[in-house]
Order: sequence, then structure tokens, then C-alpha cells
Amino acid sequence: MTFARLEPDSSIAHLIECYWMMQSEDSIPKIEKIIPDGFTELIFNYKEVYKAKTDGTWHLQSPNLLAGQISSYFYLENTGLTGSCAIKLKPAALTQLYGLKMESYLDKIVDLDEFPNAALAALKNIVLPFQGAAHFKTTMDEYFIQLAKTADQNPLEGVLELIFNSNGMSPVSELVTTARLSERQLERLFKKYIGLSPKYYSRIIRFNYIFELIKAKASSWTEIVYQSGYYDQSHFIRNFKAFTGEDPSSYFFEEDNMANFFLMKKK
Repeated sequence: MTFARLEPDSSIAHLIECYWMMQSEDSIPKIEKIIPDGFTELIFNYKEVYKAKTDGTWHLQSPNLLAGQISSYFYLENTGLTGSCAIKLKPAALTQLYGLKMESYLDKIVDLDEFPNAALAALKNIVLPFQGAAHFKTTMDEYFIQLAKTADQNPLEGVLELIFNSNGMSPVSELVTTARLSERQLERLFKKYIGLSPKYYSRIIRFNYIFELIKAKASSWTEIVYQSGYYDQSHFIRNFKAFTGEDPSSYFFEEDNMANFFLMKKK
């Protein structure tokens, strides 16, 4: 499997996290684990589709997909050759750009071909046929630069900035103060724009920070537990298992797979 990650034009970096591509000439089925990273995605499979196991059973996915926020891990399995390109969006971008209520898409991967939003359903006609990474980036930059002109403001911009800058370690009370809203009002906005509560979303970003520390290779496990804001090692392990289904000591951080590509932010 080969992966590629490309940065968007700087003028739309507040809406687009990155573009990514994935290819494999190996048609042998392989199960991959997908782990929460705090972003939503628009995914286009120009080769064979994947099967997903999100609720205990396997379901065949459609070629073109919208993936909302996920609260825990799930599994994918290829059905043949892999060829995928995607847009990874900032947490609130699907609401800003397309007016979606993200609570409706929590833990869901939905078919874009039958999506009720006409602009999103038609996006595949711009993306496909896939003509290489450079063409995909140029085309998507042009599309989102134009779309950004009519995008709604993000009322959670300051709160999300605080969450990311603190690696998910700011308490809800600090988020409420930054937002200048009541906790209940902040919860409602998060459900609409993100799909998750501010507390749970912060947990995901704090969990992601573990991978950043591992990638830096500059800390021991004891230091990682402390630096990522966990009370003790047992609390750290419980949270890690909740998001990955695995103990951190047995997780393969160096393995070349989908989860590590996204969480380690590899190029």
C-alpha cells in the first residue's frame, strides 16, 4: 500500500486539513483498523470498493463516501485493488461549506451518490476520473477556493484553536470562557458543527497527541503519559484501548497501515 498526503492552498487551510491518496496493486483482502482523528472526510474510490465493519457486521461500501466524526475504532477490508483519493476537512467545514448538521453523521459513512445535498452528490464529477496527485490537488484547491467565498463563519473557531493548541487538555470550563457561551450553548454548537460534545472531541485530540509524541521518539512511556495529560498509566491505557481496542504496549506504531498514516501525519 502506498499513501500520499498533500497540503491544500494556504487560503483554504482553515477549511481543509489535507488531501490524501491511497493505492495498492495487491488485491488480496486485508483488514485495516480506522481510529478517530477528529476530522471528517470526502472519499472517492476509483478502483474497488471496501467493506466496513462498524456495528459488528460487514457492509459493502459505495464508491463515493462522506465520513462523519467517529467516536471509536472500526474496520475496513478491501475487495480488490485499492485506488482512493480524499479530502480531509477541518472539524466544522462540512457545516460551513454545505450546511450539514454533523450530529446526524456521527459514526456514519454515507453514500455520496445518493446524498440529499446536490453539491456534495455532484462533487464526484469534479474529482473523477482520477488523474494523479498533482491534478487532484489543483482541481480541489480551485474548487474549495471558490466555495470558500460563500462559506459560513465558524462560531467555534476560537474554541477549536484552544483545543488543538492545548492538545485536547483544556478543561470544558476554559472552553466555555473562550466561547463566551453557556456550557449548554457550547454543547449545542458542537453537536451541530462537529457532531460530538466538546469534552469528547477534546479526548480525541488528546489521544491523537500520543501519536505525535511517539513520532517524535523523544519520550519514554512514563513521559508520554504525563505529557499527554493523563492522571496515571491506568487512565492512559483505558483511553488508548477505548479508541483503538488495543493496549499501547502491543500497538504497532511503526506499521505501514491506514491508521498510522493518518495519526502520524505521514507524507
